[in-house]
Amino acid sequence: MTVNAIRLRDVGKSYGPTRALADVSLDIEAGTVHALLGENGAGKSTLIKILTGVLAPDTGTVDLFDERLDHDGPQAAQTLGLATVFQELSLVPHLSVEDNLFLSNPPRSKFGWIDLRRQRAESRHWLDLVGLGDIHPGTHVGQLSLTQKQLLEIAKGLAKRPRILVLDEATASLPGNDVDRLFNIIAEARREGLTVIYISHRMTEIERIADRCSVLRNGQLIETFDARSRSHDEICRMLAGREISQVFPPRRPVPADAPIVLDVSELSAVDKVRNISFALRQGEVLGIGGLEGQGQKELLQALYGAIRTAAGSVTLDGKPFKPAGPAAAIAGQRPVMLLPEDRKTDGLLLAESIRDNMLLSVTGKLSRYGLRDQAAETACSRAITQKLAIKIASPDAPVSSLSGGNQQKVLLARLLLNEPAVYILMDPTRGIDVGIKQEIYSLIRELADRGAAVLFLTTDFEELIGMCDRVLVLYGGVIRREFTGDAINEVNIMEASLNMMRPEIARNSTDTEIRP
Repeated sequence: MTVNAIRLRDVGKSYGPTRALADVSLDIEAGTVHALLGENGAGKSTLIKILTGVLAPDTGTVDLFDERLDHDGPQAAQTLGLATVFQELSLVPHLSVEDNLFLSNPPRSKFGWIDLRRQRAESRHWLDLVGLGDIHPGTHVGQLSLTQKQLLEIAKGLAKRPRILVLDEATASLPGNDVDRLFNIIAEARREGLTVIYISHRMTEIERIADRCSVLRNGQLIETFDARSRSHDEICRMLAGREISQVFPPRRPVPADAPIVLDVSELSAVDKVRNISFALRQGEVLGIGGLEGQGQKELLQALYGAIRTAAGSVTLDGKPFKPAGPAAAIAGQRPVMLLPEDRKTDGLLLAESIRDNMLLSVTGKLSRYGLRDQAAETACSRAITQKLAIKIASPDAPVSSLSGGNQQKVLLARLLLNEPAVYILMDPTRGIDVGIKQEIYSLIRELADRGAAVLFLTTDFEELIGMCDRVLVLYGGVIRREFTGDAINEVNIMEASLNMMRPEIARNSTDTEIRP
């Protein structure tokens, strides 16, 4: 007999005149992985907030294992066995890893005291499970990388030993090997009866991990189906309500004699970047790949002036380029600008307006006699909003009110307004729906076609293959391989990322092995 872990009946929710959910009814079978799909604004976040007890529905009911969920806070859902791992991190930076793991449910002695010895032992177990066994449980979370924090969030959810686990874009910042590890964990937990609600914009992941899928669009449940019964194109049409064209835009070859914009020679920085050399040409999208922690991020931060270099040189348009910091990189006649991987922590001022976030680095250029020119700022923000099709109610609204995709567009708008010579993009489509991804891909290709030089770091191999004219794969802080043409494929990139290139690949004339 089929047992439903979750039963939704006629669930509706409105925000003023906006209908976020319209009479959604859905059954999710216990012990299955159920994918929830939808573009930004489709209603996924509202549905998850209702499911987890954060929001109360205006209409309808929610049952977890045949028990009615009382919407008086998240604790009610947790009591019924539901845990959630969000893309937006909920960790406390100044607390330790183990304190974050058991923040709401620390192990206790028979006298009610927190059992620190047991907490340490259980912390090591959960850290080992998600691949963080080399992290000491007493380490402050603020010292971890974004990928490590995301894995810690997953461990935190699993440590609650839930009956239902909601994974909301939990793999958005994970490289391929960590995604594989997570999927193995899910498969084992599923065999033991865990129900997983899996939210992702990555179709290949859905195909690998999900049993069933439900598509939301404009607050309505469009269809529920077996995960492998629909093609990617069919799912994309369901998501968008329209025909979706080719995901990646066509590329035009970069001329061999195109001017070199950025020339990096024997660059070293901190202990993660060693003796790196490459040239970036005008009109080129140069991909930066590799497993997490191999020096990719530090390389780009060094080029931007965010961390100091220890050796080597960089030229921009043939002139020495060594910015004292990000402000200096932006201030030049030919700026170098970076799109950070974590838009909320490192990019946006969440309490400030959409307009102020867009114009953050150009307000001086728009001022008159040292005073802000409101008319010029309004005209400028309106023009870039229209160009990038950013969906906003008002430019004065806080940027925190926007969806993740539109927040990312605001950051891209900030870069575009400076007209940089070099765009450094760090995972620019992380956690963004397929429709906005396509818009960003097209924008990047348009910038390159107009002569910009682009450094494109991504954890998604499909993006490296579909977007980049050339790909550098880092391992151990050095460039291990450079791929062009047909050699840019998933097998080559993965093997180079693991530093395990086959002899026949190493001899391929369209790729280059680079030794320190």
